[in-house]
Amino acid sequence: MQRSVVFVHGTGVREKSYDRTFATVRTELARLRPTVGIRGCFWGREAGAGLALDGASIPEYTESRGGRRPEDEDIAVWGVLYRDPGYELRLLGLRPAVVSGLDRGRSSAQKLLDELTGYIPSTQVRDAFAAHGLSDALDRALRRVTESPELRDAAVTADADGYEHRHAFARAVVAAALADAVDAGADAPDGLRRDALLTLIGADLHSQGRTLAGTVAKAAAAPALLALTRHARRRRGAHSDGLLVPAVGDILRYQARGLALRRLIKRTIEHAPGDAVTVIAHSLGGVACVDLMVEERIDRVDQLITVGSQAPFFYETGALVSLEHPRQPPAHFPRRWLNLYDPRDLLSFRAAQVFPAVATDHEVDNRQPFPFAHSAYWGNREVWDAIGTWLG
Repeated sequence: MQRSVVFVHGTGVREKSYDRTFATVRTELARLRPTVGIRGCFWGREAGAGLALDGASIPEYTESRGGRRPEDEDIAVWGVLYRDPGYELRLLGLRPAVVSGLDRGRSSAQKLLDELTGYIPSTQVRDAFAAHGLSDALDRALRRVTESPELRDAAVTADADGYEHRHAFARAVVAAALADAVDAGADAPDGLRRDALLTLIGADLHSQGRTLAGTVAKAAAAPALLALTRHARRRRGAHSDGLLVPAVGDILRYQARGLALRRLIKRTIEHAPGDAVTVIAHSLGGVACVDLMVEERIDRVDQLITVGSQAPFFYETGALVSLEHPRQPPAHFPRRWLNLYDPRDLLSFRAAQVFPAVATDHEVDNRQPFPFAHSAYWGNREVWDAIGTWLG
């Protein structure tokens, strides 16, 4: 029997991120089942959310967008950081110094400086850099950044939270490590892997700095929230493009007009070769697949694999389009449904207790905080081991 796999992506995904994810899915499936046919269902352009009036409903959208996409701006900044890792720290150092009281004889600036200069990467961070041949480059980058005058100047301007300063420190370390490795003749990792390394260091710093964050006085909360609000207003266009429209907008559009997405999934399945089809669907894609397979009998689909899906939660709250409690999936629904979830992914839910006749849950650990946990499944060996077992 020849089997095909159809991959359906989740909310907020557009061309570039889909291409990267689908390439990973194809590689892993080819490793697990070399003979399986693989088809992708990219729906972000056709059935995803967009702005019909170019953001006319969003206050300050055009002004805060500035005519450039946020990812273009970020890539441009990385170009600067590769040549000058201390660039963002230097900008922070140009801000006025923050006057704060002493906590156990140290100012907030001194506490942050001690934390960053004394930072010791966790085993997870070291393993990730080692996997890319960057162990020595990481050590050299840490020495370069922690001993830099830019870091000391920047620390003087840090408030009690120090979030921007930790982030700038992490970006400086990653940029210095990658530039060092490339100068030594290594190939540069792609942006996705670079961002994964950045996320790991950022989470490490956040974890080690929780004690510092907990000392923030209530009196400092209001100015911090005000500054955050002002920043959010200035960046509202960028945030709308990066989060509101593709991610939240996709969910809202699906709930109102989900038929187009379900039709696209159905047509992709129909075009898949072979005698049997396994559908692998992430996030909102899983919701759409459940709705489709409840509403219609989809020939040849005998396995459904949902990853980080909200379908069980939608059903329990009365928001699933196709099925309302206490009804259960009809007889034509696939009888083999594997539902993968990560407890740290707040957008993933358990299905076995909600749909006991058809669903089997499998818990995985992406070892990422939310929201990164929601998109980290495809690099997790646990996920592919479970999928490989299910396909077998």
